[in-house]
Amino acid sequence: MNPLLSTFNTPFGTAPFDKIKEEHYLPAVKEAIKMAKEEVEVLKKNADQPSFENTIEALEKTGRVLDRVTTIFFNLNSAETNEEIQRLAKEISPLLSEHSNDILFDEELFKRVETVYANKDTLTLTKEQATLLDKTYKAFARNGAALGEEDKKRLREISKRLSELSLTFGENVLAETNKYEMVLEKEEQLAGLPEYAVEAAAMTAKEKGYEGKWVITLEYPSYIPFMTYADDNTLREELFRAFGSKAFKGDELDNQAIIQEIVELRAEKARLLGYETYANYILEERMANSPEKVKDFLKDLLEKGKPAAVKEVAEVTELKRLSGEPADMQRWDWAYYSEKLKKARYNIDDEKLKPYFKLENVLEGVFTVANKLFGISFEERKDIPLYHPDVTTYEVKDEEGQHVAIFYADFFPRAGKRDGAWMTSYKPQYKEAGTDERPHVSIVCNFSKPTASKPSLLTFNEVTTLFHEFGHALHGILANGTYASLSGTSVYWDFVELPSQILENWAYEKECLDLFAKHYETGEVIPMEYVQKIKEASTFLEGYQTVRQISFGLLDMAYHASPTGKVAEVAAFEEAAFGPTNLLPSVEGTIMSCAFSHIFQGGYASGYYSYKWAEVLDADAFEVFKKEGIFNRETGERFKENILSKGGSEHPMELYKRFKGGEPTVDALLKRAGLLVKN
Repeated sequence: MNPLLSTFNTPFGTAPFDKIKEEHYLPAVKEAIKMAKEEVEVLKKNADQPSFENTIEALEKTGRVLDRVTTIFFNLNSAETNEEIQRLAKEISPLLSEHSNDILFDEELFKRVETVYANKDTLTLTKEQATLLDKTYKAFARNGAALGEEDKKRLREISKRLSELSLTFGENVLAETNKYEMVLEKEEQLAGLPEYAVEAAAMTAKEKGYEGKWVITLEYPSYIPFMTYADDNTLREELFRAFGSKAFKGDELDNQAIIQEIVELRAEKARLLGYETYANYILEERMANSPEKVKDFLKDLLEKGKPAAVKEVAEVTELKRLSGEPADMQRWDWAYYSEKLKKARYNIDDEKLKPYFKLENVLEGVFTVANKLFGISFEERKDIPLYHPDVTTYEVKDEEGQHVAIFYADFFPRAGKRDGAWMTSYKPQYKEAGTDERPHVSIVCNFSKPTASKPSLLTFNEVTTLFHEFGHALHGILANGTYASLSGTSVYWDFVELPSQILENWAYEKECLDLFAKHYETGEVIPMEYVQKIKEASTFLEGYQTVRQISFGLLDMAYHASPTGKVAEVAAFEEAAFGPTNLLPSVEGTIMSCAFSHIFQGGYASGYYSYKWAEVLDADAFEVFKKEGIFNRETGERFKENILSKGGSEHPMELYKRFKGGEPTVDALLKRAGLLVKN
């Protein structure tokens, strides 16, 4: 029996990773598609007049086995992939696109949904039910259910091709990341690097068969420390060029043609569906609502942030000049001299801070924050199957000791794991027949591994990354909805970052840091002067960082707010889009777009602006906590009740106003970023 199709005979029905083999996936997907089709046929054959219960709710319940199988498969394709899984993904993705189209283009099914939607004003529905009805109808309408046969056929072709292209884009980036090695043979080439980075490079070299040498890779825990601390600017330049040229070399792993085809197909899809651009199509279901509003938002922030950014670049450049180097700031110099300025200005650096941020302690810290705010606790479980030995699992319980969720934590880089950090889930939360099905949530990061002499010690930036992803996890863990498709993080994209970004704020507060920031050798609590420096340094180069994020948002909009989607030449297109935000000279042979996985592989196409949008929300919301107490349980419960537990059951602005008592303003963000003062 295929373990993916049988009942999961595991604690809490968790995924039986110990029994799943690669050969199980394709047969399971095919069988689960067949099951889902049969469920839809039963729904369609119901002779009763279409109603919310027999059509909308019934449709919501179809395809659960398929969702379970594909969730496991695609999560592993990100966190623990290999050539066979990648090959299967190319075979499975088109099958899923085809199945999705079969449902969304089913005229008989659409007529049932349309009938219920047309009568919505006569129905007595809860807000959550009304949202589900609206979302279900739009899922059909926005995917071409009302189109003619020829257009439907073309839309199917586009969906299938986009699925294939997105997969290939990600595989190319991963392959480029994995194949690069900078092998260092002389100790002087490591000058400036912190001890942990030297040890990690030696460990990587040993794993790759370079005994007695050091290896730097393009994985973030290797790349970032080298660019930040290595004294040898020739090596920094080499590494920067390797990183910036990923999938941009004109070879079989080049992503330029893939980008051109993706953007053009997305524009064609939007036109078929009656939208001016792909951005118009996407933003119809976002808080921002339109490309014009996004562009105005980014332009407004750029006006406020760029003067500070220009001043910051001048300050870092001056430090370089005073160091006796040529006063032309190159991109491979930026992190190195920025760190030197930060150290000079605040007399603090990551090397002083890292001993206080042992990974296990930081994790306990976020658990404690969750307990103080929301009354939940985390207990490690050794009996839950794992997909890799590095993964740890926890059972989440409430104050009465009742089961709330399962939480997976996967923290270290490896060859089969894509870069970055993300939250995902293996099972959604929903309610049915009097039972509250609880979620299985995971966060995946890429922190430095423990070495022979040291545990995994995090930079402060990595501390905030852990808080960020844990905020997403809380959105899933504390979900309390009726329908899986509206539960947890199933919200508007420009709202989904609020729970993650607001939690980062706690990492800057002494009251929070005192809970977990203890020296891994002595147990000493992080000194008050360090905490003060962390707070002071929190706005360091904030103008530059703001402009950088805006540049990515503008590039995303440039690709997707075009009616034709025609991109004649990717590098030139990117250069033009970055024009208003360029603060440093471009480097020939490097590009952002070819590794911009957020918009070409992930779900952020026409949505990258949402990081800054959510910053407005999180700064505004955290002001409430600061006013009422960062561990005020009543405030925490209000945030849980109105934001975390509600998922996408109502419009996010309504949920936000219920928490805060009013709409957000940009003032809190500008104040926090120090941009009000600088401008």
